[in-house]
Amino acid sequence: MRIGALSQVQQIYNAQKKPGVQKKTGAAFADQVQISSMGKDFQIAKTAVANSPDVREELVASLKERIQNGTYEVDGGDFADKLLQAYQSL
Repeated sequence: MRIGALSQVQQIYNAQKKPGVQKKTGAAFADQVQISSMGKDFQIAKTAVANSPDVREELVASLKERIQNGTYEVDGGDFADKLLQAYQSL
């Protein structure tokens, strides 16, 4: 086999190739994103939760005061019931 024949085979192969897809000139394409109304509602809710405080100070303040004064009492039966409910839900 002659090495020089390789270039001739390559020329024939290139001549038989179909031309590739050509890009249109002058046409501009841009990516677009469309968000559903449910997605927009979810984003609004997510933003509202992120901006809300983690602690409700108006409720915590009265509990802190009662604990510091020694007037805060916990019913043992209610505590046990809630503890059992939490355990059973696991």
